[in-house]
Amino acid sequence: MTAVLERTRTPAPAHRPRRRAGNRADQLFLLPAVLFVAVTVVYPLVYSVLQAFQDVGLREVIRGGAEWVGFANFANQFGRAEFWQALWLSLVYTVGTVVLTYVGGLALALLFVHRFAGRNVMRALLMLAWILPTVVGANVWRWLLDGSYGLLNAVLRGLGLIEGDVFWLGQPGPALVSVIAATAWSFAPFAMILLVAGLQGVPTMLYEAARIDGASAWQQFRHVTLPALRPVSVTVMLLIFIFAFKTFDTIYLMTRGGPGGATLTLPLYAFQEAFEFRRYDTAAVATTVMLLVPLVLSIFYFRSLRREETA
Repeated sequence: MTAVLERTRTPAPAHRPRRRAGNRADQLFLLPAVLFVAVTVVYPLVYSVLQAFQDVGLREVIRGGAEWVGFANFANQFGRAEFWQALWLSLVYTVGTVVLTYVGGLALALLFVHRFAGRNVMRALLMLAWILPTVVGANVWRWLLDGSYGLLNAVLRGLGLIEGDVFWLGQPGPALVSVIAATAWSFAPFAMILLVAGLQGVPTMLYEAARIDGASAWQQFRHVTLPALRPVSVTVMLLIFIFAFKTFDTIYLMTRGGPGGATLTLPLYAFQEAFEFRRYDTAAVATTVMLLVPLVLSIFYFRSLRREETA
């Protein structure tokens, strides 16, 4: 019996080196992807953060040899009213976009979760807003909101609500609302897809039980749909927050940060500091803040998810 056991135990060590060699071969296949991410993502990210702690102007970018200044650039930026104004506008723009996108995406999801004639065609048309190049979407909105020949003014004049031309992108308040609406318009189909998937996962027996208890449609939506959608809703809001907080192209194409800095959010402020004023160090401070805000929010989100999973 002992000899039989010895014979059955001996092959095991011979397989382990082979398995380890297979694992090393698998890891080698991942090496190109790891190198690509390191060169295109990690290195620029670390380089940008390091610039926030150095005295970097145009001369240092060309010749090198930037001086290490510690947190002096942060102190300089945090003492500037323009920086806080840009951060405040970024938060207003981001929160406004998140709210408008979620409400619009949820309304569309509640509509398209039901079957009706032409549903797939309408859903495909809505997806155009998400898949259109940003430059096309921004120019569509510039045409809609144009003061002289824009569609919005034509409709409002036809309804007798306005007289003459209204230049929506030429006034601070309407310009900010306009870029929020344009961004929410492009993000809403993406939110709709996620929320439709969430709605399809809600058990129908919950609605049947609510109807038996005499709940109205609004009460079913409030006490069944919204609680069941909570995990998906939080994910949608977090993703839209991250997308919107770093949005540059839509705002730049529609207003270029104007009028009078009314839409100069943090990404445009960093662009202005780097490529108009050649202050690469202070621009790096702004981009570092842009990195930290979504990062902190993501950490809180994943910690709350882990807490719910362990509860």
